[in-house]
Amino acid sequence: MTTQTTPAPTTKQDNLFGICAALGEDIGIDPLWLRIGFAVALLFNLEVVLVTYFGLGVVVLASRLLAPKPKAAVTMPLAADPVVAEEPLRCAA
Repeated sequence: MTTQTTPAPTTKQDNLFGICAALGEDIGIDPLWLRIGFAVALLFNLEVVLVTYFGLGVVVLASRLLAPKPKAAVTMPLAADPVVAEEPLRCAA
């Protein structure tokens, strides 16, 4: 039996500078909603949206440099999967 995993909704190729992804991660929302908001706002005022986007980029960069995330511990994979017995072995007494 094989398990299929769905790909992550956003990958590195989807990001322009990663600003919406970083903000979404910090705030706890899907970055797609931020991207939609910026796209709609672009229709009304290009200059303000671009200045806001790059201003938020500076804020994200500063927050990542001043308070970096702790790196996750690296775990080594096992050489082989352990075999688990279905029933425990019992001694004949």
